[in-house]
Amino acid sequence: MSEQITTDPTSSAALVSVSSPNPLKKKQENTSPVDSKLTELNESRAELLNRIQNLKQDLQSWRGKLDTQVQVYHEELSGLKKTLNLEVEQLREEFKDLKTTLSQQQDDVSASLKTLGLQDDSKESKEQMVTEERVEARLTDENAKEAEH
Repeated sequence: MSEQITTDPTSSAALVSVSSPNPLKKKQENTSPVDSKLTELNESRAELLNRIQNLKQDLQSWRGKLDTQVQVYHEELSGLKKTLNLEVEQLREEFKDLKTTLSQQQDDVSASLKTLGLQDDSKESKEQMVTEERVEARLTDENAKEAEH
């Protein structure tokens, strides 16, 4: 871009030489690779932004599906828990009924033995009832613990 002037002191004529061609042409050559790089970078940026947007949409969709699935499982587990609690309550009622029936039968047998004069002492009968009550209390506690879990 600069001109160099060379003069020879021994010669009467001065030689002038131009070291660079047209400066406008050189500037256009330099901007062409930059423009293509900018275009390439812009295209790459647009592509990456598009991919990011698609990934965000996929993530939102995945979260929605996951939330729905969690809700379905939660509802199923709640239903199972209610069913289990109902079954445990039914078993408790059946156990109480059995206990009442057994106690009534035991009383009937004891009364029959008394009338026949074969019963030695009602002490054994009372001990057996206490044992049955302890077993029932243990079973009730175990059932309550299971229902909590």
